[in-house]
Amino acid sequence: MAAWVTGFHPTRAELSACVQCGLCLPHCPTFRLTGLETASPRGRLAAMSAVAAGVVELDADFEEVMSFCLNCRACEAVCPSLVPYGRAMEGARAEVAAQRPRLGRKFRHFALGRLLPSRRLMALVTLLISIMQRLRFQRLLPGRLRSGFEGLRPIKSALPATGLKAAGALGRAGLLRGCVMESWFGEVNGAAELLLTRAGYEVVSPSNQTCCGALAAHDGAMPEAIRLARRNIEAFGDFDLVVATAAGCSAHLREYDHFGDGAKLAGHARDVTEVVAGLIEAGHLPRLDRPRGDVAVQDPCHLRHAQRIMAAPRTILTAAGYTPVEIDPDGICCGAAGIYSLLRPEASAELGRRKADQVRASGARLVASANPGCELQLRSQLGGTYRIAHPIELYLEALSHPGG
Repeated sequence: MAAWVTGFHPTRAELSACVQCGLCLPHCPTFRLTGLETASPRGRLAAMSAVAAGVVELDADFEEVMSFCLNCRACEAVCPSLVPYGRAMEGARAEVAAQRPRLGRKFRHFALGRLLPSRRLMALVTLLISIMQRLRFQRLLPGRLRSGFEGLRPIKSALPATGLKAAGALGRAGLLRGCVMESWFGEVNGAAELLLTRAGYEVVSPSNQTCCGALAAHDGAMPEAIRLARRNIEAFGDFDLVVATAAGCSAHLREYDHFGDGAKLAGHARDVTEVVAGLIEAGHLPRLDRPRGDVAVQDPCHLRHAQRIMAAPRTILTAAGYTPVEIDPDGICCGAAGIYSLLRPEASAELGRRKADQVRASGARLVASANPGCELQLRSQLGGTYRIAHPIELYLEALSHPGG
């Protein structure tokens, strides 16, 4: 069997960039959990290099090593050699998918590439979830599904239209509605539209857009990820700015240059926290003086590590009158990691418990998180006595009620 059979595999340059220094080890959540070299970034890169050289087979052991990774990319942020670990991991998983086909993986790729981006199907699933929430049927679900279900926000049947329009003095901003964000976190998209419009952007959500494809790419479903990317490249081709409200989506959009002619969109893509913080600092959105108490800040991995964005959420929260409370100097993954919580429930739950303990130790009852998976994980681990919200939601609330 050839070492690699697809065009997505880790390249020689990517693999040779790792000098095996080990600086990544204390920042890797799975290495912290196990202490195993094979559960570390350099161990996984060594395994990829061994397959590329034909020393070992692309077998079940290799698949296990690759699948245990959360792809949080904390290693990238501390790597002195700037190894593009996330890209290499996606390539390795694409090879696993191509060379070790399994029925379960094929179904996952179909679900991530075809079902999740379907607005009609997501609308139906959302309706069913809202009925289950009202009737409290989640108690009948098995353990891990029940825990994830309890992390969901109450589903609202419809979001009110903003009714706001701007002349577009700052330009035209395309808003990525996403798959999960549009269906289950619509309040965040609504807040983004309101704030960008108030600041002076003409905000448009193209009707021909689709899921960003991050979940498909992370799971090795590269043909599906490329298909979704091409559709978004066409949909957002004429915008000055493309804004995503989920950290995982914005990180993936900014790497569309891997997909054919996606460099333009990648250059225009931004996370909503980065945009709103910039608008506050430029004076297009106001700072509020009224103190509102403490808020624990949870940094999503694809915001902090993949995009190197840390200051923006804190700028937004401070402008709203909150006092940001730091809970984790290393920004270790909460364990959500897309569908990782379904594939690796034990490891995911343990990392979630550790993150929840950090929140409890902060003393804050309000938590700011800029990614839907992280919010789900935190809510399921912390319970109903804590509130978890997106930083721009908290800012819009403060802006709407400056005296209360």
